[in-house]
Amino acid sequence: MKFKVAILQMKSLDRQYQESTHVVIDKMKAAAAAKADILLLPEVFLTGYELPFCNNEALADDNPYLRQICDAAGKMHIGVIATAITKGTGKPRNSAYVINKQGQILMKYSKVHTCDFADESCLESGDTFHVCDFHGIKLGVMICYDREYPESARILMLKGAEIILVPNDCGAMKPRLCALSTRAYENMTGIAMANPNGENAGNSCAFSPICWDENGNCVDNVLLMADDLTEGLFYAEFDMDEIRRYREKEMMGNTYRKVKAYDLLLNKKIEYPFIRDNQER
Repeated sequence: MKFKVAILQMKSLDRQYQESTHVVIDKMKAAAAAKADILLLPEVFLTGYELPFCNNEALADDNPYLRQICDAAGKMHIGVIATAITKGTGKPRNSAYVINKQGQILMKYSKVHTCDFADESCLESGDTFHVCDFHGIKLGVMICYDREYPESARILMLKGAEIILVPNDCGAMKPRLCALSTRAYENMTGIAMANPNGENAGNSCAFSPICWDENGNCVDNVLLMADDLTEGLFYAEFDMDEIRRYREKEMMGNTYRKVKAYDLLLNKKIEYPFIRDNQER
């Protein structure tokens, strides 16, 4: 089984919901023509990322733009990771919807690690990570700053994710690309990321979890590495049969972990030098 991801590297439009929807459907057509299984959008692509956002201008789950995308997905037989600022309980959320090839919403994920040190302090964070079954493939989603924390990908792996898709919108990508490659390696999950193009940005990418061959020789796990400035669709194909064989025999992921030593990971106490004025403590 092959799983082909179309990755959109493109800047979003600010609060131009219908125009952004037209762009998404146009890219879905191109991706479907290229026989992709799913289209991955950058972070909050439907709404744009100009903060602050108020809850009353954020998108509800029954908004007409998402419905148009779902209808198009069913007609074109292609999945989508649709991203937007969505209505929360008190403040908006940064969310991604996983839509299957029949146009059904399989799950909604809201960003857990909001950037509370910056403009995202106007948002409320999600409180859990989700995995869904996308036509026989276990998919997880983490959004931008989530990938800075190894716990995000680790939880998704523990919940069964085989592939993790990452809507993103940030710059200074070099160390972040290294981190994503490591997340793929240590969890034995495939990873793909979509980032808007721009100076010191872009670099949409995909990594295989397979880092050595059957003889123990290192192999390059980069499936895709876009440049920073090019706008458009990029494609990455995951060989699911090969990935599953690798996961069945190698020693990463949830194999030999010594969880009895991990209690401190759930301790909420924050000490110097990590104390910040605007932290939740």
